[in-house]
Amino acid sequence: MTTTAPTTASSSVPQLVLIPGLAGDATMWRAQQPALPAALRPVVATAHAHPSAQRIEDMAALLLQAHAGPLLLCGASMGGMIAMEAARQAPARVAGLALLGTTARPETPEMRGLREAAIELFAQGRVREVIEPNVAFAFHPANAARPALVQSYLDFVLRAGSEQLVRQNQAVIHRPDARPHLPRVACPTLVACGEADQLTPPECSEEIAALVPGARHAVLPTCGHMLTMEQPDAVNQLLREWIAQAGWAE
Repeated sequence: MTTTAPTTASSSVPQLVLIPGLAGDATMWRAQQPALPAALRPVVATAHAHPSAQRIEDMAALLLQAHAGPLLLCGASMGGMIAMEAARQAPARVAGLALLGTTARPETPEMRGLREAAIELFAQGRVREVIEPNVAFAFHPANAARPALVQSYLDFVLRAGSEQLVRQNQAVIHRPDARPHLPRVACPTLVACGEADQLTPPECSEEIAALVPGARHAVLPTCGHMLTMEQPDAVNQLLREWIAQAGWAE
């Protein structure tokens, strides 16, 4: 497995790594990067998009290779799954976890069936046919009515392309159950979700927060699955407070 050379740190200050969700890219974090402490060198991870990353475990290992030293990991949706797996693989390197709109549970039979049906269409290049009718499920109804917001989401999913959508959906289907190792997480942890999240409902975040010792749990109003895009100011405030709790505020 090959990857890029690791980012080097000049001190023990951790790097803040923002991990997108399935098919996501830096667009998901556009409102966060300027609002976070520059001293933490915020960067958007790309490990999930690497062709060799066939599993969530691979994505986490690639992320740890690409970013040296201590890390503050902030993952959304599939990015949260990667962050939890990275904390399992290298607990001593993870100085803080922020888990947004994600789940620690393995795939359900119902969701597996839906994903496998979508994978068949993605493999045929029918990405738009699958994605466009389902865009609204990613947002709170009030935000699904914001054309620019919805178009921004649609654009990055279509940009990801069929190969990435197939591979990442397969990785999510076969994701590990993160719950057994969460009670051993010892770093400051934020768990947040939208009140109207239809893809990873609030009980998923509640479960994570109950398993991680001392975790902070937040539920954002007027928000669905895409927290960083739907409620950027609220997310930024939560992240700044989490960073301060970890001891790295400006």
